[in-house]
Formats: sequence, structure tokens, C-alpha cells
Amino acid sequence: MHFSVILRVIGLLVMVFSVSLIPPIIVSLIYSDGALNAFLYAFGVNLLGGFLLWFPVRNERGELKIRDGFLVTVLFWTVLGLFGSVPFFLAENPDLSFTDALFESISGLTTTGATILTGIDDLPQSILFYRQLLTWLGGMGIIVLAVAIMPMLGIGGMQLYRAETPGPVKDTKLTPRIAETAKALWYIYATLTGVCALGYWIAGMSLFDAICHSFSTVAIGGFSTHDDSIGYFNSVAIEMICTFFMIVSAFNFALHFYAWRHKSVWHYFKDPEARFFLLILSSTVILSTLVLAMTSTYDWDTSLRYAVFESVSIATTSGFGTSDFSSWPHFLPFLLIVTSFVGGCASSTGGGMKVIRILLILKQGIREIQRLIHPNAVIPVKVGGKAIQERVVSAVWGFFSAYLLVYIVLMIGLMATGLDQVTAWSAVAATLNNLGPGLGDVAASYTNIGDPAKWMLCFSMLLGRLEVFTLLVLFTPMFWQK
Repeated sequence: MHFSVILRVIGLLVMVFSVSLIPPIIVSLIYSDGALNAFLYAFGVNLLGGFLLWFPVRNERGELKIRDGFLVTVLFWTVLGLFGSVPFFLAENPDLSFTDALFESISGLTTTGATILTGIDDLPQSILFYRQLLTWLGGMGIIVLAVAIMPMLGIGGMQLYRAETPGPVKDTKLTPRIAETAKALWYIYATLTGVCALGYWIAGMSLFDAICHSFSTVAIGGFSTHDDSIGYFNSVAIEMICTFFMIVSAFNFALHFYAWRHKSVWHYFKDPEARFFLLILSSTVILSTLVLAMTSTYDWDTSLRYAVFESVSIATTSGFGTSDFSSWPHFLPFLLIVTSFVGGCASSTGGGMKVIRILLILKQGIREIQRLIHPNAVIPVKVGGKAIQERVVSAVWGFFSAYLLVYIVLMIGLMATGLDQVTAWSAVAATLNNLGPGLGDVAASYTNIGDPAKWMLCFSMLLGRLEVFTLLVLFTPMFWQK
């Protein structure tokens, strides 16, 4: 372990993060919303805190190893969540405790979108903008941004990229150099955000709302500047734009990179993960529409409208809302929460276990059935016509087991704090899958649950964002052995 080098990296990145407080300061000046001092003080705290971490070890140099990369990744998300909470804690509106401020900060950075805030419409514009900006920064992974600037810091970034990038295969690079990969991903990410903001603005949002919602849409974060979320605008055009960009952002960004390089879109329809993802979405939409219409919850047109938006929003782990899905009839609320376990595709801004893992688990299950019929047959698991290595299949099953175990332990922990079963299981699902809204007492916000439950859910959000193993590996004795 190169602890001095790790500390130097964290200090530098915290100082870089302090720059993200400048846009909210400008917004506060424009709107004179009364939150200027909170952001000025927060900027000083972040800059000074990063400097104090960096200065004692400023001359340390060294190449980060695999274990260093895991530790930097976890430390950076936790430390950044702490420093990111400072504006929420210092602001007079909202008047938040330290626990609530930290919860809101981690929720934004992990793109979970779970909020403890009520009366969002009445918050200062700079606070609203800052929430959305946190989500946008977290969406693509601040570590990936750090990788892009690592050459300037004199530190290799491949280890960080492996620790941060989701998906069963971690070594795939889109361009020969990892820094170029990170830059390419951010160019695509920023372009999607700009186009999304333009679409919202043309569809009728104010410029402020368009920019803010584009941040959380492309990041699949779900934060909104209004209590009623996307439903506030009551616009089919806005809902269609939001739906389109939620789906696009939930695709593997390698597909976007290929489309950008080769000026083609046909590969989207050829990719097995993308096809399976669209199958899940379409099946959920059809089933939801039928149940809503046949139970006379809405008419057929309204049923289709709400089913499309809510199904895509929950399945992609965005968490936007146009209707209160928690009050929908029969099994629909449970069904939608379950789809969030699938989440987005690998290397996307979505949460959940990722579509490719679910696809591999299903194919593995089919193979086991076939082996019962032909015990001696050699039957490989194939995706897109290519055989998947047994090591990868085993890793997926290991991930699934760890995910399920963590889910059960956290749910029991929440129930121990006094939460009912529906609230507990949906709250863990909503945070571990980086979804946001749950059922029961957390359907609208997380305001009414106790502090111990909020701390557990903060841990759950970090687990989900870091895909469980990246965080859990730090708790193994082998990780700390020399």
C-alpha cells in the first residue's frame, strides 16, 4: 500500500472538486437566493480540506497498484460525500442536520435520487442546482474524470478505472490509452447532456429547469427541482424526451462510443445486452398498461402514458415520477421495484445488478437444465454467439450471491430500527439499486425514518454505486496483508 500517494491523490481530487461549488455560487448571485454564504464557506472548507490532505505528502510519487486503486475509489466516494454535504449543512434553507446533509450528498453523488427534502419548490435555486450538479458528476463516475486528468498529476489511472468501471469484464478499453478512454466517455456524456437540455427547453421547460433536469436525466439520478418531479410539467413532449434519454443513458456507453466513431446505430440492435434490456422494458410497459387499464385505474391512453414513463424510470433506476406508482393496484409496485434490480446495462450510468449479469445468470440456468438431460455434454454459455469464460460466469454468480446477502442483511438491519417490512425491503432495494423512491414510508421521501436507518442506507447507496465488491473487498483480511 502506498498510503502517502493515496493521500496525495485524495487531497488533489478534493481540491478539484471544490471547483464544482463555483457554478452554484454564480447561480446564487444571479437569483439572490440567500444561499451565497453557505457556498462560499463550503468552497473554503473544501479547498482548505483538500490542501491539508495534499500538502504534507505533496512530493510523494508512485504508481498505484490494484489494491491502491480500490482504496482510492472507496475513499474518494466517502470523502467526497462528506465534503459534498457541507453546503447542505451550512445553508439556512433547507435546515438540515449533519446526517440529513450527508444522506442528500451521497444520494446525489451515487445517482440514487433518494431525498430527505420536502418543499423542494421553495428551496434556493443554488441549492437546487447543486443537487442536480452532484448527480451529474456522480453519473459517469468522478473517478473516470480523475482518470482523464491523471497524466497531469503524474499518476497512472488504469487501476482506478478497473475499480470504478462496472460490468463483468473490466479490462476492455475503448481507446489504446486509458486517459483517452475517459475523455471520450466524458465527451459523449457532456454531448448527451447538452442535447437533452436543449430538448427540454424547446419542449417548454425554463432554461434553469432544462439544464437541471438534463443533469439528472443523463446521470439517471432522478433528482428534480420540483416536488412533483417530471409530473410537475404535465407535458407529454417532456415525458417523451425524458424517456428517450433515460433509455439512451442506460445503454452501455461503449455502444455510444462506437456510434460516434463509426456513424452507425445498427449495432444497438445487434448487441445482445441492449436487446435483452429493451425486451425487459417493453414487457414491463405492456403488462403495466394492461393492469392499469383493466382495473380502471386510468383510461387506456393515460394508462399507456404513465406505464411507459414509470416503467422506464424505475427499470433504468432513474426514479423520476409522473404518477405515484406506489399506489398502483395489485402487484405493479412490487413488479417495478423488482425491475430496478436488473437496472441499466454494463458501463452505463444506471444502477442495479446490470442487464448483462442477469442475462448470464439466465443462460447459466438454462445450461444447467440442459446438463440434466445431457450430463456429459460440454455446453458453453454464449452471449452474442461468443462463449463466455467460466471464470466470468463464476464471478457473476459470486456477485449475485453477495448482492443478495447484502440486501438481506441491510433489510433486517432496517427492520431492527423499527421500520415495517414493506418500507424496509423497498428502501434497501431503492438505495442498493441506486433507484431513489421506494414504497411505504419512503415512497415520497426519506424524511420520516430515523438516523440509524439513514446511515445504513448511505452505506447501501455506496455499495450499489461501487457494485458491492469494490467496497466489501476492504473488509477482507487478505486485502490488508503485505
